[in-house]
Amino acid sequence: MKLHASGEDCLEAVLVLPKKLSIVRSVDVARHMEVTKPSVCHAVATLKEGGFLTMDEDFSLHLTDLGREIAEQTYEKHRFFTDLLTEAGVDPVTAEKDACRMEHVISQESFEHLKNAYKTKEE
Repeated sequence: MKLHASGEDCLEAVLVLPKKLSIVRSVDVARHMEVTKPSVCHAVATLKEGGFLTMDEDFSLHLTDLGREIAEQTYEKHRFFTDLLTEAGVDPVTAEKDACRMEHVISQESFEHLKNAYKTKEE
């Protein structure tokens, strides 16, 4: 199942929110992403159907192994591009917004090459 940017963003939110909250529900994801709860509910239903998320009896969201893998890849790209843009002099708010778009359009292969080239250049 091919995920859209909104699905990847939702998985990423479920990955990072436990650092702030003891449990993560759809309303927390909606607040974090600054979207409506119905949008997140639709995304959650799609992600559950695709095997990326589960929801327990208290409506707490949990990543499956597949969902965690996608969320971690997306988050790694997000952090990389945010840091790279900030280091280049882009203001942090703009860097964060641009990184969020960039993380979805670059292939994993291109990202790995870029990350390795940047790492090599730093060493």
